[in-house]
Amino acid sequence: MDKPKLTAKQREVLKFIYKAIKADHRPPTIREIAAHFGFSSTGTVRDYLRALIDKGYIKVAANKSRAIEIIREALFSIPILGRVHAGLPNLAVEEIEGYLNLDSLVFSDESTFALRVKGDSMTGAGIMPNDLVLVRKQNVAQTGETIVALINDEATVKNLGRRGEDYYLEPANPNYFPVKVDETVSIVGRVISVVRRF
Repeated sequence: MDKPKLTAKQREVLKFIYKAIKADHRPPTIREIAAHFGFSSTGTVRDYLRALIDKGYIKVAANKSRAIEIIREALFSIPILGRVHAGLPNLAVEEIEGYLNLDSLVFSDESTFALRVKGDSMTGAGIMPNDLVLVRKQNVAQTGETIVALINDEATVKNLGRRGEDYYLEPANPNYFPVKVDETVSIVGRVISVVRRF
């Protein structure tokens, strides 16, 4: 089941609470949150906390000044949507095969997902078979970025390159050839991180 979406400000408040707990090993008080965000009233903070409780991100114990508790599972789940070829493109089927829990990527927004890599065309970029690539959904990218692209509905992970006026999906392995970007190619997202489990 999808997590309820947070507003931008709710996400900022949650991030502040998380960072305070991580740095100080204790949650901030309502007054500290109000001071940090410049809220004139602690009632505003209580409204944000109530929204975060309702959406399942935090718990608050009654009658305590530092009573905010983060619900870890709500923060760190990024869906693993399946496999993507780093090699010859392969049909992309969006089928959730699990969730990836990442402390380092707190507050990835709802547009972030993971794919497991098949193939060896990106080994020169440090992306190995069976790695997980974290992808932010977007349909545009800059030259030099590592992206996931669809070629006639088949997904592949490559670097986006440019030669003259033409763009190419470039492998990071000399055993593979670049693919010219044309109307059959669409960008699915940008790779923002690679996760390897040893």
